[in-house]
Amino acid sequence: MNTDRFLTIPAEEYHAASRCGRYMSSHNLAAFRESPELYRRKTNGEIAEGESPALALGRAAHCLILEGRAAFDEQYLVADGPVNPKTGEPYGKATKAYAEWIAAQTREIVSPRDFGFIVKLQKSVWLHDAASALLDDGVSEATVRAEYCGVPCQIRMDWFSREYGIVDLKTCDSLKWFEGDCKRFGYVFQMAFYRAVLREATGETVSVHLIAVEKNEPFSTGVWELPGDVLDQAEKVNEAALARYRKCLQTGEWPTGYEEVRVITSL
Repeated sequence: MNTDRFLTIPAEEYHAASRCGRYMSSHNLAAFRESPELYRRKTNGEIAEGESPALALGRAAHCLILEGRAAFDEQYLVADGPVNPKTGEPYGKATKAYAEWIAAQTREIVSPRDFGFIVKLQKSVWLHDAASALLDDGVSEATVRAEYCGVPCQIRMDWFSREYGIVDLKTCDSLKWFEGDCKRFGYVFQMAFYRAVLREATGETVSVHLIAVEKNEPFSTGVWELPGDVLDQAEKVNEAALARYRKCLQTGEWPTGYEEVRVITSL
């Protein structure tokens, strides 16, 4: 595949373009499918979306697993903070000493404990034969932008494999329940959107795989392929949502989806 349409841009630039509604992203489209009014409020800045500690740690894990230690060290510093000479222990995060130290840092901080955790994830992924094969040759965190169904869209792929196509890394509590996670969190719709936008940009339809790694012992890793017919079904749902989105833009009406009376038909 010709990767000339792949953009290397900072994550914050990518997310800022989604937050303001300049580009439709998979997460924006998920919000719209749930409620057009929810999408409108998010992109208007009426709903503040800060990054949780769990999401921040997930970003660090993605960096270490997909980009390696050198790239990780460029973005992150593993440290607990300055040490109190009287106690030999790090200053608390509420202290002036810690505040001054953190203000002077140019990299994001990951505690040694959290780093040990994400190293376990990294080892699990790379010791899994199928997962390591998917990640053997490719590009991490590539952004692709294209018009899809008449809407400017963008995707940011965790990994693009020259041999296997789109690869997305997920964490989960248990691999036993991961297929349920796919339904609950809309992973198939996300990947269908990625595949479609990439196809619009390059003219090629690629395969899609998910790598899932457990956040708990024994930190097992599994790999799932998303069949083309399943992605095709999700793509139709996405395209119907994009058609409704264009209509909302034209009319200026953003329904919640619950305007009509509903009937509960079962116990």
